[in-house]
Amino acid sequence: MEQNQFYITVGETVFTAVFSDNSSAEALKELLAEEPLALDMHDYGNFEKVGEIGSTLPRNDEQITTEPGDVILYLGTSITIYYDTNSWNFTRLGKIHDVTKEDLLDAFGDGDVTVTFSVEEPY
Repeated sequence: MEQNQFYITVGETVFTAVFSDNSSAEALKELLAEEPLALDMHDYGNFEKVGEIGSTLPRNDEQITTEPGDVILYLGTSITIYYDTNSWNFTRLGKIHDVTKEDLLDAFGDGDVTVTFSVEEPY
């Protein structure tokens, strides 16, 4: 397994993402090394899914314009997966590469969904 990647599973769909290079992503990597993290995520603003982590990660906020596939830490306590653009002060945790807005919408749907983040590839 490549050390710098993680997996995002929703239903039968598994996305591969790459960790960002900051202390927030390192803290998430350490959290996921203990066990996979399953979050109940809900739609917000028709451009993202957001779920509470249940703990606080360090923040490295900077002005970002998100793109589909961005995995973002919001306020240190929530993970968001973007399927559209938004500009704000965020901390980037990682990025799902080679994914479109449509790919993400197909997988996540338009309601609440349980999403599992892991460093081990799901079987």
